[in-house]
Amino acid sequence: MSEKQKTVAAKKTANPSTVPAVEEVEVAKQVTDSAPAPEKAKPKAEPTPISHSGVPAGPMRPMTPPRAMAKAENFADGDYVVYPTHGVGRVERIATEEIAGHTLELIHITFDENRMTLRVPTNKARTAGLRKLASRKQFDDVLAVLKGRARIKRTMWSRRAQEYEAKINSGDPSAIAEVVRDLHRNAGQPDQSFSERQIYESALDRLAAEYGAMEQVDKATATERLIAHLKSEEK
Repeated sequence: MSEKQKTVAAKKTANPSTVPAVEEVEVAKQVTDSAPAPEKAKPKAEPTPISHSGVPAGPMRPMTPPRAMAKAENFADGDYVVYPTHGVGRVERIATEEIAGHTLELIHITFDENRMTLRVPTNKARTAGLRKLASRKQFDDVLAVLKGRARIKRTMWSRRAQEYEAKINSGDPSAIAEVVRDLHRNAGQPDQSFSERQIYESALDRLAAEYGAMEQVDKATATERLIAHLKSEEK
């Protein structure tokens, strides 16, 4: 046997794991290929929609279909609605769509001022805080809040600013009215700081949008009416 043949033979002897390694890959491949049955069984449990809606799988799904929940909330195409963090929008349509392999019924809400469209699953509308406009009776309470005495806490402005922002983003018109009332300045009072003015205008704008939609007037007119209620208490 020549030296070259001895070297080749020695290499084959020194690396006996070459063939078993290939066999292990083939076995792993066979195991992977033989596992589609358990993988196909996973969609039956549908963990993703369960985690979002909080409703158990199985018999509960046909009992509470999305359309039934939408009807329970009384949302319909063309309705004005309030979304806590975005204010007043309008229901463009309620449509069933497929997202990530799941069929969901979505409420399409358009916000004309910022040209944004928001899609909210009907089975999450309540937990997301989506609601219809406040009634006239509720707004009577809001106007009463505006006429009340300002209640300003003796805390740092940064802390109060956070509380005001939280009230605005709550979507509660009475809470938003409290912000407008507390930051409004009558004649003869010190002017607002820049940050106070920003929060005041944000709250007034949010409140006027809902008030205007309820009264079916434009936002400028609604703003004037709200300010008139504030000034009616000036002496």
